[in-house]
Amino acid sequence: MPTLDPLSLKLFISVADAGTIAAAAEREHIAAAAVSKRISEIEALLGVPLLRRTNKGVETTAAGDRLVALAHRALHQLDDIAVQMRDYASGVSGLIRIAANVSSVAQFLPRDIQSFAAQHPRIQIHLDERPSTAVVKAVADNAVDIGIFTSVPHGYEVQTFPYHNDRLTLVMRDDHPLAQHEAIAFAQTLDFEYVGLPAETAISQQLTRAAHAQARAVNLRIQVTSYDAQCLMIAAGLGLGVMPQTVAQQQASTLGLTLVPLTDAWVDRDLLIAVRSLDALPVACRMLVTHLRGE
Repeated sequence: MPTLDPLSLKLFISVADAGTIAAAAEREHIAAAAVSKRISEIEALLGVPLLRRTNKGVETTAAGDRLVALAHRALHQLDDIAVQMRDYASGVSGLIRIAANVSSVAQFLPRDIQSFAAQHPRIQIHLDERPSTAVVKAVADNAVDIGIFTSVPHGYEVQTFPYHNDRLTLVMRDDHPLAQHEAIAFAQTLDFEYVGLPAETAISQQLTRAAHAQARAVNLRIQVTSYDAQCLMIAAGLGLGVMPQTVAQQQASTLGLTLVPLTDAWVDRDLLIAVRSLDALPVACRMLVTHLRGE
């Protein structure tokens, strides 16, 4: 069954411009009979005469004039599709889906995404904040293209690359009994109440493991969902907190908080980039991975 394909539309426009089928055929390097057949098929498909034969050649009917305008628009849109797809193939345009944990969002990602977006303004970035284990699962499930997470045991088949390092610190109000310590082991803090993050976060899981190693439990008084809220609760005297040192330093002077270094080895952490397969990523996503790695 005949269809309204781009070649037929292009030939119809050429006939309308040239005024004769023969001239259009010569311009398009195709047999005149083939052009005439295409025009007849379009007319049959649309059920309306498009050309009027005259002793000088052909001229378009009112329907033909309208089809010329519509065909120009349709062919322009097809050309635009090709251009945009070339942009995607080259990385000029695209959509990147990222899942990232709170530590990377609070410390490093805003600056890195801003600098990447400035260089590639036509690439859209969708960022979803999730706990580290959920980040890796989202990458493995192909729910996102790139994940940023704290190095934790996860069991998923993903590729990982170094991103940044951070260091956890103990945070308390200036008048807390532990505020005079120059440094302290986490085990020495377990007699005090804590302001914690959700149980599925990497920090909460690490604190739980460290407490269990001492046959103890974290004395959790209140749980919040962000570092900002955690700092505010600590400042209100509701307990100790553990968070990245750079995050705590941003709040310390304003809220009257003291930072005491923890002596445990696990406070030095690696943040990683995760992808399912770097080679299989769209160009824009590979470009962002390269940018995040500082290459």
